[in-house]
Amino acid sequence: MNMRHLLTTILLTLTLAALATGCGSDEQTALERVKQSGKISFAMSGGYPPFNFYNEQNELVGFDVDVANQVAKRLGVQFIPVTTEWSGIIEGLRSGAYDGILGSMAVTPERQKVVNFSSPYYYSGAQLVVRQDASYQSPDELKGKIVGVVTGTTFEQDAKQLGAGDVRLYKDDNQTLLELDNGVVDAVITDRVVGVNAQSGNRFNVRLLGSPLRSEDIAVVFKKDAGGLREAVNAILATMHEDGTLRSISRKWLDADVTTK
Repeated sequence: MNMRHLLTTILLTLTLAALATGCGSDEQTALERVKQSGKISFAMSGGYPPFNFYNEQNELVGFDVDVANQVAKRLGVQFIPVTTEWSGIIEGLRSGAYDGILGSMAVTPERQKVVNFSSPYYYSGAQLVVRQDASYQSPDELKGKIVGVVTGTTFEQDAKQLGAGDVRLYKDDNQTLLELDNGVVDAVITDRVVGVNAQSGNRFNVRLLGSPLRSEDIAVVFKKDAGGLREAVNAILATMHEDGTLRSISRKWLDADVTTK
């Protein structure tokens, strides 16, 4: 190897080492920022009972809120909740408006292209909900009908696969279920637990139609360059699975354990 090639090789090696070091530093930036500020912000829609919603005292409560509080506590920081429309929640994360999304987001290949997910903190499925007095006995009967879903959710694709004649998009499930109750739409597709909660509550006159259309893994969402923060939250979630904290929170809000498959 001549001197020129040697110098080129050394320069390339140093450059790669610097890049590798830089990447490692970037991954730690989000975690360091959270630790230094003493705060972590997680976004959610605020309109997804019983997971995250405003109660009669206008307090943000629910399964996701309790999980977020526990994650923050175990990180040694304060949880700062952010409520925002679901349709733009990923772009808000990518722009740095908050540190993560902890609002019942399902893991999908499309989303994984632009964000990273933690390990799942619960498991659920897509559920059809109809009015209590509806004559439907099978999901197949919804072909050509009007189906309501929340904008930006995976349920829109479910509605299309069912052959819905019109898929109507709404801000949150308070709106979809209200439109169903009022007869504006023929059915709603939402999370199974949301459907069970709506069926057992006094607000909506609805019922579940059939079994879940498919299963979903629900996880916390982070920016692509927040690897250190994601790893820290993964470790906390693993402990919360093991010590029964997630199971306890699930039973508190859902009267069921959705934290295992």
